[in-house]
Amino acid sequence: MKPGLNQSTQLRQELKINPRLYQAMDLLYMPLLDLQQHLKQELLNNPFLDLVEDEEEEEQEQEQETEAEPEAKTEADDTRGEIDWEEILLDGFDTAGGHREEHEEREYFEPVTVASRDLGDHLRDQVSLLELTPREMVLADEFIGNVNEDGYLASTMDEILAAINDVVEKAAEDAGRTGKLPLYTVEEGVRMLTVVQGLDPAGVGARDLRECLLLQLKEAGLEDSIPFRLVRDCFEELINHRWSEISKRFGISATDVQKAADEIAKLDPKPGLQFTSGDENYIIPDLVVEKISEKYHIFLNDANLPRLKLSRAYQEIARDKKKFDGENKEFISNKLNSANWMIQAIEQRRQTMLKVMNYIVERQREFFEKGIQYLKPLTLREVAEVINMHESTVSRVTNEKFVQTPRGVLPLKFFFSSGLATADGEDVSARGIKAQLEKLVQDEDPKHPLTDQAIVNILRESGVQIARRTVAKYRDQLGVLSARMRKRV
Repeated sequence: MKPGLNQSTQLRQELKINPRLYQAMDLLYMPLLDLQQHLKQELLNNPFLDLVEDEEEEEQEQEQETEAEPEAKTEADDTRGEIDWEEILLDGFDTAGGHREEHEEREYFEPVTVASRDLGDHLRDQVSLLELTPREMVLADEFIGNVNEDGYLASTMDEILAAINDVVEKAAEDAGRTGKLPLYTVEEGVRMLTVVQGLDPAGVGARDLRECLLLQLKEAGLEDSIPFRLVRDCFEELINHRWSEISKRFGISATDVQKAADEIAKLDPKPGLQFTSGDENYIIPDLVVEKISEKYHIFLNDANLPRLKLSRAYQEIARDKKKFDGENKEFISNKLNSANWMIQAIEQRRQTMLKVMNYIVERQREFFEKGIQYLKPLTLREVAEVINMHESTVSRVTNEKFVQTPRGVLPLKFFFSSGLATADGEDVSARGIKAQLEKLVQDEDPKHPLTDQAIVNILRESGVQIARRTVAKYRDQLGVLSARMRKRV
């Protein structure tokens, strides 16, 4: 082969997505609060966008204009003349005077998260009230630093002592001392662990669940009780509900064993979580479904969403194309086109959400009327085919969106689930089957709980074709124990 340059022609297909299409997809994906902040930012960045005033305010403005005297109009015209609109456009829309104040009022300020106290702060406050030496305070702080959010000690005693002794040795070297500082011993570690485990909340500083429960029972003064003995001496049998084995071992009735187990179940397995400062997430529904005169109506909950329109003042300036050329003309054209496109994209988002929700309400009408057991199977593809849109578009519309219904505030994803066949040839939602399963377990006889096969038989009698392994899977997903573990004596 000879090296060289040559030219060739070929045909190929490429899909190039316009940047505005990406932005349109992002608008569909955004929940209500995110969209609200995004539009406020667009109002600041693009002066061709303006807020739509309330109808009452517009009527008042029209009345004021018609009733105003000619002299007042002349003064207003003189005021407008003081602002050089051409200079504003050429200077990158840096407005002055009253116009600047109008934009400053729309500025969005990001809320600042206020620092909150956690479990570590709560423990250190208690340690500071104890009569400890400076050396003990350092060791106590090391232990507290190794307590996780659940309240358990996340490191072993050897790891904690090794870490703090490394710090002691380095401190001695940095100080240039000839004699080493005394290292922390295992005895000191054991004593400090006892101090930490005596702090509030009860059970904090435990190394496993068994020790956590024992600490709580000890704090309650129940060291001589049956629950304490069960946790201490036969914890494995206890968590596996082997009531008969425990009964024979301790010489007490199975009923007393179960009562003791019920008392143990009231203890907190993760005592540290009560001091965890979780963020408060408020849900604002994007859509509202209301039943009016036996009909379900869908509304968009966008009353607080900024209504956009094209700014008349900037439109008038942009129409005089003779004043602008080159980069200025291109800049103005891009801003105007972007404003037009944003208004259209928001309206398209509204229409798409209404189409999707209208079909969901039509499909799931029995759910709104009778409850979750009547929820029908529904897929994104089914909705996409009905409203003539792509499945990915429907996915974006339903993602992280919530709807306020007569059945409560629900995520849109709630209405989508797989289905199972019935004897009548119809389909029933998997979510509805789970609701039936949960109801069967709640109503069962505790002394004779329903097995998975018994649940299968009951569901088949109602016309639902389901396998035993599917019932077991749904039961695990709901956090329902097996029949043997649910049995009461």
